[in-house]
Amino acid sequence: MDCMSSDSTPAADGRPPPVLTPLDFTPRDFTLVLLRRMADHNPDLVEDARRALGVGQAGMREANKRWQAMVRSPRSRPAASRYRSVLGTPESVTARRIGDLDCAAWRWPLPLWSELRFEVLLGPDRTVWNEWLVRAPGAPAPPLRTLADLTPWSCTVDEAARAFAPARPLEGTAPTRWGLSFTAPDGSGARRAVTAEFTWGLLQRTTVRS
Repeated sequence: MDCMSSDSTPAADGRPPPVLTPLDFTPRDFTLVLLRRMADHNPDLVEDARRALGVGQAGMREANKRWQAMVRSPRSRPAASRYRSVLGTPESVTARRIGDLDCAAWRWPLPLWSELRFEVLLGPDRTVWNEWLVRAPGAPAPPLRTLADLTPWSCTVDEAARAFAPARPLEGTAPTRWGLSFTAPDGSGARRAVTAEFTWGLLQRTTVRS
């Protein structure tokens, strides 16, 4: 029986609502949560990905509903514990030094993108500072030279920032979204001002500014 519920109101007999847990929430379900956010920009790509995972539209909606219930529950686990419960033991744990702080990057593979990893950056107190998709170790970075190379899902935030440096970060329109402002050569060789939008760290669309 599924113990997940988005209902946070007390039962008729006055008992508190059931505790929301990640029980039976799989890495595939979490991948559907990522796709749900990406559907705002690339519904056709998301539709193909959903079918590749063997999940119907109702299944994707239910996965997102259950995830939101876990996140918003007043008795929700800390984010780091929630990710570990849902995704399992990280494939890799890498120490990072940011300024004078010792941090850690946890990475997991996901069913849909074999060349990517889901990365969670944790601060010294295990607070999650960042969560997004990055290139898997050993996977070749995409060639990013011109505007034509910036297709949806082609690259991650850090890859675009390196390829078209200097890039200026922009505030995203939601917690899982990022933006970059930079210039890139078009087909004629002229450089154009570009705004790139990312969801969960993966490129969704670009806008050429006049």
